[in-house]
Amino acid sequence: MNAHTVIAFVAYFSLLLILGLTVHRKSTNEADFVMGGRGLNFWLTAMSAHASDMSAWLFMAFPMAVWLGGPVQCWIGIGLLLGMFLTWQFVAPKLRQYTEELDAYTLSTFFERRFKDTSGWVRTLTASMTLLFMTHYLAAGLIAMGLLLESIFGLEYHFGITVATLVAVSYTFVGGYVTVAWMDLFQGTFLLIVILIVPVMAFATLPEGAITQAAAARDLPMSLLPDMSGSWFIEMFILCFGWGIGYFGLPHVLTKFMGIRSVNDISKAKYVGMSWQLIAILASAAIGIIGIAFFPNGLDDPQLVFVDMVHILFHPLMAGFVLCAVIAANMSTMDSQILVCATVISEDFCKRFSKKKLSSKRLLKFSRIGVVSIAFLALAIALYRQSDTLMETVQYSWAGLGCTFGPLVLMALYYPKTNRYGAITGIILGGLFAALWPTVNPWITSYVMPATVPGFGLCLAAIYLVTRFTSKHATA
Repeated sequence: MNAHTVIAFVAYFSLLLILGLTVHRKSTNEADFVMGGRGLNFWLTAMSAHASDMSAWLFMAFPMAVWLGGPVQCWIGIGLLLGMFLTWQFVAPKLRQYTEELDAYTLSTFFERRFKDTSGWVRTLTASMTLLFMTHYLAAGLIAMGLLLESIFGLEYHFGITVATLVAVSYTFVGGYVTVAWMDLFQGTFLLIVILIVPVMAFATLPEGAITQAAAARDLPMSLLPDMSGSWFIEMFILCFGWGIGYFGLPHVLTKFMGIRSVNDISKAKYVGMSWQLIAILASAAIGIIGIAFFPNGLDDPQLVFVDMVHILFHPLMAGFVLCAVIAANMSTMDSQILVCATVISEDFCKRFSKKKLSSKRLLKFSRIGVVSIAFLALAIALYRQSDTLMETVQYSWAGLGCTFGPLVLMALYYPKTNRYGAITGIILGGLFAALWPTVNPWITSYVMPATVPGFGLCLAAIYLVTRFTSKHATA
C-alpha cells in the first residue's frame, strides 16, 4: 500500500468527520433531523440535490459507457439533464407546497394524506418499496466504494467499505438533514473541480488527432447519431428516456425539494443545480472520450478509466487527494439514501404502527436508530454479495424507484381525481414490473432497456384507469 495514498485517504475521511461535526446544527426534534425544519437556502438545496444524485456513477459508470460505446452513450447524460430539468420545473414547486400543507416529511406520508387513505396500505407499500430499492441502491454504492478503495488505496475490500460506512453514519447520525446538505455542498464543489481538471490535463498529453485515430482503430463511431437508421433512433430513445424519466421517483432527490426554505427559491436553486450538473456531465463524458486515445491498448476494468487516468497523470500523494473526489461523489449519495431510509423507518413504521402517540424526541431517537440499522444492513449486503457493474446495479435501483414512484408523483400533483386504489395499483405494479423486467426483457425484445422505458407509461395508464373505474368507491 502506497504511503502517500494512505495519507490522502486518512486526511480526507478525517476532514469529512471534522466538517460534519463542525457544521452540524443540533437536531432537537424529528422535523429538524429529517427535513432541516424546511429552512435550507437555494444554494444548499441545489448542490445537495445534485451531489446526492450523481454518486460514483459520474466517475466510473458514465465514463466507462462512453469509453466502450463512443459519444452515442452521451444520450444518457442528455436524458439526465432533461429529466432533472423537468423535475425541477414541474415537480419541485408543487411537491414543496403540498408536503408543507400536509405536514409530510416522506413520500409515504405525502401519498397517504394526499389520497386520504385511512387503511394504511398506501403508506406501508410506499415505505416498503422505498426501503427495498434504496437499500439495494445503497449496497450498490458500497460495492463501488469497495472497488474504489481497493484500486486507489490498496485497502482490503471488507475493511474499506466498513470504514466508509462508519464515516457516513457518524455525521448523518449526529446532524441529520442539515449536516448532510452542508457535506453535499462541500463534496459537490470538490468533485466538480476535480472532474474538470483531469480531462483537461489528460487531453493536453495527447497528440493531435489521437482520439479520432484510436476510435477508428476500435471501429467506434464518433457521433451522437452515427446514422439515420431506425435502430440508432431506438437506442438513442432508450438511453435518453430510460435514465431521465427516473428522476420523478427518486426519494433522495425529491426530499431535497421538500426542505427548501421557500417555493420562491426553487427557480434560483434550479439554475444553480442544473449548471452544476451540465458541467459535471460534460466533463465526465470528456473523460470517456479522451480515454479512448489515452488507453488505446484497453483496460483491465473499464470502470476504472478515470482512476487509471489519475494514477498516470499525478504524483501518488496528489492522485490520492484527486481520487477522493470519487469517494466524495459516492458519500454524497450514501448519506442522503441513509437519511431517507431512516426517515421511512421512524415516520412510516414506528410512528404509523405505534399504539401510543410518540413524542418528537422519541421519533428523533428512532430516526437515529434507523440511520445505523439501514447503513449496516446495506453493508451486510455489500460484504457478501457479488455484483454486476456499477452501471447495471445503479440502473436497476434507479428504474425500480422511477417506475414505482415517478408516475404516482406526477398523478398526485397534476391529476386531482387520483384515488387510493389507483395509488396502490401504481405502487404494486411499478415495483413488481421493475423487479421482474430484467428477466422478462430478453423474451420481449433484443434491445436491453431499463424498466422505466415500458414501465413508466404502463403505470401511469394503470393509475388513471383504476382511478376512473373506482371513483365511486374512493371515499368508502
